Amino acid sequence: MATNKTVFFMIGVLLVVLGVSMIAPYAIQLIYNEKSHSFISSAFVTIFIGILFVLANLEKEFKLSLRQTFLFSTLAWLMVAIFGSLPFILSPKEFSFSEAFFESMSGITTTGATIITNLDSSPKSILLWRAIMQWLGGIGIIVMAITILPLLKVGGMQLFKMEGPDTTEKILPRTIEVATIIISTYFSLTILCGLFYWLFGMSIFDSVSHAMTTIATGGFSTHNDSIGFFKSSNIEIIASIFIVLGSIPFISYLKFIRGNKKIFFEDFQIKGLVYLILFSVLIMFTYLISINYEGSILDKIRISSFNVISILSGTGYVTDDFGLWGKFSLIFFLFLMFVGGCAGSTACGIKIFRLQMLFIFLKNQIKKLIYPNSIIISKYNNQKISDSFINSVIIFIFSFLFIFLIIAMLLSISGLDFLTAISGAASAISNVGPGLGEMIGPNGNYKAIPDLSKWVLSIGMLLGRLELFAVLVLFFPSFWRN
Repeated sequence: MATNKTVFFMIGVLLVVLGVSMIAPYAIQLIYNEKSHSFISSAFVTIFIGILFVLANLEKEFKLSLRQTFLFSTLAWLMVAIFGSLPFILSPKEFSFSEAFFESMSGITTTGATIITNLDSSPKSILLWRAIMQWLGGIGIIVMAITILPLLKVGGMQLFKMEGPDTTEKILPRTIEVATIIISTYFSLTILCGLFYWLFGMSIFDSVSHAMTTIATGGFSTHNDSIGFFKSSNIEIIASIFIVLGSIPFISYLKFIRGNKKIFFEDFQIKGLVYLILFSVLIMFTYLISINYEGSILDKIRISSFNVISILSGTGYVTDDFGLWGKFSLIFFLFLMFVGGCAGSTACGIKIFRLQMLFIFLKNQIKKLIYPNSIIISKYNNQKISDSFINSVIIFIFSFLFIFLIIAMLLSISGLDFLTAISGAASAISNVGPGLGEMIGPNGNYKAIPDLSKWVLSIGMLLGRLELFAVLVLFFPSFWRN
């Protein structure tokens, strides 16, 4: 029988990993002679608490029931965000607990929203820690999306279940098996991305930091001007390529390694992502021409491509303030925020496959109107999909938009203007990062918003990252009954 001991044991392991990860920023503190011991202190506390969790919950056999799996999914992200905030709280830079938790939650959920006003003069250790948090959050959500969310049947995610037994009792061995390959692929892509960044002009520190946040589609940068700081078209192209690679389902890499060499050309979701990117870039390119945006044709293609890919994937890197391009760009990029990348990737939002399944549903409804007595068999990636699958997707999309409206209203109650509240809510629940408007737009940050808004946005980030229902189910009394 599965007990909560397994949950807290696994959380203890995560805290130990998190604490060990703090050693790297501490090394940076020593290298750059930063007069602070915030990271070694945070590492000691985090590792110590993690070991206590592990020792207090040792069992002969570790199992997870469905209930424990839901509980672990939420508690893991919450605990990592809490302990990940310690370096910010203990930092010489003055962070309130609200600000520290917001920055930490933004990092671990790969959102990329920040309260730091001057990144260029910020301690290198803090900048590296932000990147590490996003990198860890990226690999965490991939493993979770492939091994846990399909078993929880969250919003149609069961379509992406790995071959093999689907009992929750066998989650742990399956997770270890799959995670080994996924982490290796994730690590290799990070190294490759960092190498290309370095070859095209970034410093070693910048290339490492940006490589981690690029693959994680997180968007944290080491400079106020984000990728635009480097003023390099080559760097923008490299960033675009690796953002797309991070937005592809990592189960596809797994299948490729196992022998399916055509997976990237056959997967319905990947093809949908590519078509959407091309279509969106064409629209934005045409718009830039219509408003006589300065620069050559190639510049317009590069700028439109980079910003579309960055916002669509939820990365949030910027090279220009697209909020100044006109009202159409505001509406268009707000739409892209909601869409997101592929399921089983580091990307965010509603996800491509859900929009595809919604289109299948609409097409089927039209066919039934024309041919009332027809029997329609729906397929996705050569898999038969039942009405229950499609219904779960529709419910997810409705819930996603409903919670978005609630978050937006709560932000407006806290004193934010309409554009800031709407874009901030979309940015949080879609895990994008930058919003729209002067305050939280591409050239702004979240420092000036009220603390209440920061907490609302933090909750929104968590909900969006864990596909809503993995969190919401914990608040139903029936969930806790036998």
